[in-house]
Amino acid sequence: MKKYLLFDHDGVLVDTEFWYYKAGERALADIGLTLNKEQYLQDMSQGLATWAQARAAGIDEETISRQREIRNEYYQDYLRTEAIEIEGVVETLAELSQYVRMAIVTTAKRADFDIIHEKRRIRQCMDFVLVREDYQFAKPHPEPYLTGLKRFGAAKEETLVVEDSARGLNSAVAAGIDCAIVSNDFTKTQDFSQARYRIDTLIELKDIILQVL
Repeated sequence: MKKYLLFDHDGVLVDTEFWYYKAGERALADIGLTLNKEQYLQDMSQGLATWAQARAAGIDEETISRQREIRNEYYQDYLRTEAIEIEGVVETLAELSQYVRMAIVTTAKRADFDIIHEKRRIRQCMDFVLVREDYQFAKPHPEPYLTGLKRFGAAKEETLVVEDSARGLNSAVAAGIDCAIVSNDFTKTQDFSQARYRIDTLIELKDIILQVL
């Protein structure tokens, strides 16, 4: 039986992956570049994402830095105005909390995370939240999930990571933790061959964590 769940955030608990991509697409369009979605998803699995394409096109670092700030503004505007809820998440978390302790381990920056959760009830189900500023190396490096384990004082064998991206899966695998991939239309073309479980909705986690292995 699993005793701890470490949740990714974007694409798992809130539907934000698409809007992060759109913000980057818009920021690159401002300087005359088109963000290729397939390449973006491939780059994202390696922790690169938007700016790899800009650098490949010869855009200088000063311009990239400026457009990154603009991208962040676009993204925060989307977070405030677009429908990013995933139906049933709060209810499912409340039920899962009867069986396991839970936390969020995300590459989201604290400012973005706080905007998302100003009026949502997801955080109240969690023991703690780790955002991008809480560790040195981002996913796919194992540090984020190893930090989560340490914070819980949990063994790898009694923990399950819940992800929706190859980048997050690779982080979990590198940390030696079983990973369940939840279906997400935006990332569904990525390689999830190393996942221990594939699920369509979070409620399926109940059967997984109650298994006696």
